[in-house]
Amino acid sequence: MPFDVIDTNAAPKAIGTYSQAVRAGDFLFVSGQIPLHPETMELIGADARAQVRQVFDLEAVIRAAGTELGHIVRLAVYLTDLAHFPIVNEVMAECFRPPYPARSAIGVAALPRGALVEMDAIVALK
Repeated sequence: MPFDVIDTNAAPKAIGTYSQAVRAGDFLFVSGQIPLHPETMELIGADARAQVRQVFDLEAVIRAAGTELGHIVRLAVYLTDLAHFPIVNEVMAECFRPPYPARSAIGVAALPRGALVEMDAIVALK
């Protein structure tokens, strides 16, 4: 299946062998994003709330594909501490309106660069 790569300087660059996002058919598959500042590629502090807010900067990738955060149909959230789950809910309530996307929250032992949170998404383009 052919696909198009989405790349924007408004979001952190990939830190491995992957694309920021790939458009395939009517869907955009957004790679996992950790809370890096797009210009410096440095982790945004050690505060869970600041990191969760920064990860929602995956919106920059979604906008580069010509759509918006509200078109996410599935969101996966990876947390090194599930005690931060309420923070994810609070920030999501600021970013989304019903109907909310399908979501999973997964506890993990560690994330790249010591991040507390990572998210990836599937976005409907039509």
